[in-house]
Parts: sequence; structure tokens; C-alpha cells
Amino acid sequence: MAFDLKDESQVKEYIDNLGIEYRFGCYKEKKPEVCHLLADFFESIKKDFKKAGNIYKTNCDEYNYGRSCYRFASYKLMGKGQQKLDIDSAYEYYRKGCDLGVPESCMNAGLMCIANGPHAKKGCEGNNPFCCYYIGGLYIPGLPEANIEKDMTKARVYSEKGCELGNLYACINVSQMYKKGDGVQKDEQKAEMFRKRAQELQDQVVKQQQPLNFQQGI
Repeated sequence: MAFDLKDESQVKEYIDNLGIEYRFGCYKEKKPEVCHLLADFFESIKKDFKKAGNIYKTNCDEYNYGRSCYRFASYKLMGKGQQKLDIDSAYEYYRKGCDLGVPESCMNAGLMCIANGPHAKKGCEGNNPFCCYYIGGLYIPGLPEANIEKDMTKARVYSEKGCELGNLYACINVSQMYKKGDGVQKDEQKAEMFRKRAQELQDQVVKQQQPLNFQQGI
């Protein structure tokens, strides 16, 4: 059926149908990508930020959908949708979104990591895997505005620690260093060892995915 988007009644019908389709795809078919669209629907169309936030959170917690983690992190960062403002929780959701492959989430987690001083170094010293990965990554090109000069030795040390703590991106970085001999002696065996560790961590992320179990009334 074609809708005349200049007709107010038809626009309303179209929007109502869209909401029904998203609800069915999320609650009945349990498709995380549709649940994310449903949350977007409540946020952008219905302006019901509480429901949107709840769906983003559930879709992240129970189905490991990275984009929902990223969106819910912003809710915790701003105290949006009746969520309690919680900086630490926002960071964790940004970090999870990053681990699940959302670049924007990586950027925000990294910025928060740097902002909580003495920046990423302190976070790594406290055994935070993302901070180890992030500061290691900064040492690869260097970041003069943050007083970080290019230093491949430090990049390797921080990346190896991040890998040991379970950050798959840190494992990928250090694997490439050994493969190319970039700042370290070229070592194919170590490159392969860290590559396999990254693959193991990636496999763990996939295995964590569980069927959705949304609470009644979300």
C-alpha cells in the first residue's frame, strides 16, 4: 500500500504500522537489529525516552547488540530517559559497544578513559584492559597534544598487557607489531600467538550472545 505522506491521517497510519512491525520483529521474532530500531522509534518518533532507554539497555545486556550499548551509554552519561546519571556505567557501556565493533563507542570510551586522569595510563595500571589498549594505540602514531610521543616499545608493552587482560584489539595490535617487526624484533611465532588469542576473545564474544528475554511492559 502506498502512503500519501502529505495526508496527515495516512502519515499517522504509516507511523502506527511501523511501530507494530518493530514490536513484532523485536518481541516475537527476537531480532536484536529490529529491537534497536524499536528503541529508535520510541526515541525519535514517540519521544518516550524511558522506553527507548530500557530497550537499548536490554538489547545490549541480553543480546550484546553493540549499537544499543553505544546508545544506552549516552543515556547513562546524560541521565536521559529517567536513567540515573552514572559516569562509570556510561564508560562500561561505551567500552562494551567498542568490544562489539562500534567505532563511535570506541572513540567515546577512549575519550572518557583519557579524561579520567591521570588518563589512560592510570587506568591501565589499575588493570583496565580497554585503557591499556587505548594508551598502547596512542603510542603507535603519537599524540603531541596529549604529550604522547611515538614510542613503539611503550606501544608494545601496553598492548601486551591489554591483550593479557582480555582486550582483543590490543592482541591484534601487538600481533601486527611482531608480524611486521614494527618497534620489536620480527617474530612470526609471537605474531601468530597473539593472533590466536585475539581470535579466542572474538569467539568468546560470539558465544556470549543469548536469546532476548525482554521484561513485560518495556
